[in-house]
Amino acid sequence: MKTESISTLKKELLHLPPDLLVQFCIRLAKYKVENKELLSYLIYHSNNQSLFIDEAKKEIDEQFGNLNKSRTFLAKKTVRKVLRTTQKYIKFSGEKTTELELLIYFCRKMKIAGLPLRYGSVLGNLYMRQTERIRKVQSMLHEDLQMDYEDEIAKIS
Repeated sequence: MKTESISTLKKELLHLPPDLLVQFCIRLAKYKVENKELLSYLIYHSNNQSLFIDEAKKEIDEQFGNLNKSRTFLAKKTVRKVLRTTQKYIKFSGEKTTELELLIYFCRKMKIAGLPLRYGSVLGNLYMRQTERIRKVQSMLHEDLQMDYEDEIAKIS
């Protein structure tokens, strides 16, 4: 079976009745948890980004609360899991300001956690990649917004 392009699917979906579209959405949500989470975001949270960011930060806090610092291996696994969650929320939102806020918050939590972020270590490299990503996203924003985030970025650098 050949998978159609997004534009072809969009054209076909425009011609379908609303009740059939609802059935398709429910069916998609049944197959993957991430589809269900995205649908929940679109229905309940897409209108209020600040509330969405606050809820995402709470989940990041909870996951960092489970951080096992006794062994570096376990800490790396947990940090990667938190980063995956953060990236999932960024993907759901699709807004650069949300991406910046969540990445800055993630890096701040990493720094506060007291993990060994020395140059060349796995955790250090992960932290550096995220700070580089923050700088890249910041450069895409309007000049006024760039200045708003400059102080926060300076604190994590």
